[in-house]
Amino acid sequence: MHFTQELELFPGKRVTQLLFKEVRNAAGLRQSAMEGKIDGALINPTMLLSPFQVLVAANKAVHLQTIGKMKTRSLNSEIIFNLSPTNNISEAFKRFGISVGDDSVMVVVVHGEDDLQLLSDITSKVEGRQVPVEDVSSLSDTARIKKLYKVTPAEEKCGTLLDAVICRMAIKDVL
Repeated sequence: MHFTQELELFPGKRVTQLLFKEVRNAAGLRQSAMEGKIDGALINPTMLLSPFQVLVAANKAVHLQTIGKMKTRSLNSEIIFNLSPTNNISEAFKRFGISVGDDSVMVVVVHGEDDLQLLSDITSKVEGRQVPVEDVSSLSDTARIKKLYKVTPAEEKCGTLLDAVICRMAIKDVL
C-alpha cells in the first residue's frame, strides 16, 4: 500500500509515500503538521500526477538539506515547496499542502532504513482509507495542473504532462 524508494545519492535515506482517501481529519492533520507533531509532508494529491513527481521533490529537498541551502525551515516543507513551479513559498503551501476540507492526502516521509515505527505512527493518525500510491493519478486535477505549470498543447504533443511538470520543478531555481 505504500511506496518506498531508497535515494541512490544519499545512502541510508529512504522516501516513503502513503496515499489516503476518504480522510475525515484533514484539519487536525494539518494542525499537527504545523506544530511538528507529524514528521512527514502532507500533500494535496489532486496536484500530483505520479509518485515520481514526489520522489523528485523529496530528492531535491534532501540534497538542499545536505548542502545547507534549503529555502524553508524543514525538510517536509521543502518537499512541498519543491513541487511548485514558482519560488513563492506561501503559494506552494496553498496549492500543494493539504487544506482543512480535503478528503485525500499523500503523506511523504524521509527516513532511515530502520524507522518503520515512524510510518505506523503516521498511519495511525490518519482517519481515512489507505490506497495504493499508484492510484494518485486517479485523483489528479489535470486542468489545474496544466494551468499552474503553464503547459501548452504543443508541449504535450512532444512529451507527457509529467515530463513538463518535472522539467518545471527542476529548473525553477535556474530561471
